[in-house]
Amino acid sequence: MRIGSYDLHAIETGEFALDGGAMFGVVPKTLWAKKIPVDEKNRIDMRLRCLLLQGDGRNILIDCGMGDKWDAKMREIYRLDTSRYSIEKSLATHGLKTGDITDVVLTHLHFDHAGGSTKLENSKLVPTFSKAKYYVQKENLDWGRNPTEKDRASYLKDDWEPLLKEGVLQIVEGEKEILPGIHTKLFYGHTRAIQLPFLDDGKTKLFFCGDVIPTSVHLGVPWIMGYDNFPLITLEEKKKILKEAAKEKWILVFEHCQLIPAVQVEATERGYQIIHQEGNRSLL
Repeated sequence: MRIGSYDLHAIETGEFALDGGAMFGVVPKTLWAKKIPVDEKNRIDMRLRCLLLQGDGRNILIDCGMGDKWDAKMREIYRLDTSRYSIEKSLATHGLKTGDITDVVLTHLHFDHAGGSTKLENSKLVPTFSKAKYYVQKENLDWGRNPTEKDRASYLKDDWEPLLKEGVLQIVEGEKEILPGIHTKLFYGHTRAIQLPFLDDGKTKLFFCGDVIPTSVHLGVPWIMGYDNFPLITLEEKKKILKEAAKEKWILVFEHCQLIPAVQVEATERGYQIIHQEGNRSLL
């Protein structure tokens, strides 16, 4: 897909699993388990999907997955599997290496979005993308350094402190055109100041849903994660996104959905439904 001056590709950086109850909050398992597979530990299959944008001499990543610096215990807890997909394998399919990435836009600093920012090299943590600048909102960095007890386990300083030490983490403040043709919208329900990219070339509009709408199963407005710090804010944010997306036929990209990477939606009497059309699974 091409939007403006960029060729866009959805790339997979790994597979993992999280507790289904936590992923769907107040929605009963009798409802969500009909829509998505669940394992013997009540975990649902999830992807670590990122966006690769190529154009104007740049290779840009939106988020970078969990990375591969996890010990055996933590890999088991999150059922992290990079045997089929990894950032290196996915970049290689586009003729790229990690050193070819010029920019990494981090939606926020939770480990499943920013964990791939750093890697272990000779027992030292270094930036994974050696020639890239990384971008994060100041509010989110501040929150990550002083999180609540509720999401403390999701913010791991090894994912961003090496970037600060190397001087490659660019601090962003507010909604803006973060890179040419890439505008960010800020959201506050899941955690503070998630920056989600929006592209619009006058013909096609694309929104990267991040953790506001993590999977296609979360298109129901009240289907909100138990992980969210401020679920009522998420509720209002989702209403606004989905109303605009349906009206203007946005392409919605899901970061964690194992069922489908991207969709368009329409408003119906039963809520927002995926538009069933030929090629829906290949919108990206």
